[in-house]
Amino acid sequence: MAGSPPQHDLLDHKPMLTKLDGQLCPESVLEGERFAFIKGHPKILGSPYKFARHGQSGIEMSELLPNLASIADDLTIVRTMHTDQFNHAPAQLFLYSGSPLLGRPSFGSWATYGLGCDSADLPAFVVLVSGGTTPSAGKSVWGSGFLPSVYQGVQCRTSGDPVLYVSDPPGMQRSTRRRSLDALRELNELQHAEAGDPETLSRISQYELAFRMQVSVPEAMDIGLEDKKTLEMYGAAPGETRFANNCLLARRLAERGVRFVQLFDWGWDTHGTNPGDDIVTQLPKKCRETDKPVAALISDLKRRGMLDDTLVVWSGEFGRTAMNEERNGSKFLGRDHHPHCFSIIMAGGGLKPGYVHGTTDDLGCRITDKPVHVHDLQATILHQLGLDHTKLSYRFQGRDFRLTDVHGNVINDLLA
Repeated sequence: MAGSPPQHDLLDHKPMLTKLDGQLCPESVLEGERFAFIKGHPKILGSPYKFARHGQSGIEMSELLPNLASIADDLTIVRTMHTDQFNHAPAQLFLYSGSPLLGRPSFGSWATYGLGCDSADLPAFVVLVSGGTTPSAGKSVWGSGFLPSVYQGVQCRTSGDPVLYVSDPPGMQRSTRRRSLDALRELNELQHAEAGDPETLSRISQYELAFRMQVSVPEAMDIGLEDKKTLEMYGAAPGETRFANNCLLARRLAERGVRFVQLFDWGWDTHGTNPGDDIVTQLPKKCRETDKPVAALISDLKRRGMLDDTLVVWSGEFGRTAMNEERNGSKFLGRDHHPHCFSIIMAGGGLKPGYVHGTTDDLGCRITDKPVHVHDLQATILHQLGLDHTKLSYRFQGRDFRLTDVHGNVINDLLA
């Protein structure tokens, strides 16, 4: 959820905020604190949304997420995530590459480097984008960094050609394309024998994969092949570009052996200076667009017997403040960037269902029990994929790098 949803309005109910709504924030919260935009002495912002407990587990969730609430017993919610970054691009890079700096491999690249590909005709790592723009950190969040480029994410589109430049030029027959690739392979093999550059082998592999993808990708990306009931369950519409379509595509790709599917949906930065870009207009809109398809994806995977082997993670890049930002004197209801605690949703993948991990203080500003650092989340996800985060490394410029750098612990309380 690129831009970061406010945890106080969705997953971490804080009645104290309602009680103190409009009052000056306690000095103890502001002491030693830096904010991206808040100036002066901010006021507490209570959530305008009701919360209720759901399922046998009694997980408390906002009225903005009714479909996810209906499957609460399948969810694992972490309320005590924290990060080192409080601006969008560095925080996204940190979440997806383990570093706020450009140049590191993304999570999906590390996963496919460790696991390999389970499909001969599709990429191991696919990216789908909705919301009208790419994430703040750009395509680096699915780049391969210093890993061989064969491990980078392949961005697919839901309208037009699924992958740009993979189609043959006009007038070229498939048999002609095959002969051209055979000639290119021979030239690249000669180049590799002479220079020994591993990127030459990656180029050969990518050309061959692209040739196979010309047949496999259009079929995998055609959600029109799904029955009407499934389309309605997700809220998907063939031919359109929307998050619901991407959730359905994620299931189709997963069942065809794609290892890592990454969905980005922009529009969750609900604290801008424009009227309507706030938690009473934009936030409900984003929840309406995403709540149903995410719940459908989890339910669909479960119905097909795939949820135990598939891990679904719903997250922003950082949290939101308990205070109203009121940037430049504006009166809209928006929360500033906050790195010290935020909430995420996970499901499947061998995690403990119907479980809430950790607690935050009465204002949702600081963690009081069971903190989970971004590196801990990365270590736990890799563990559930069958990979030891301390051993999944790659030597570059004389040093062994890994996704979790020198930190990170598997959070055993999250495991079933």
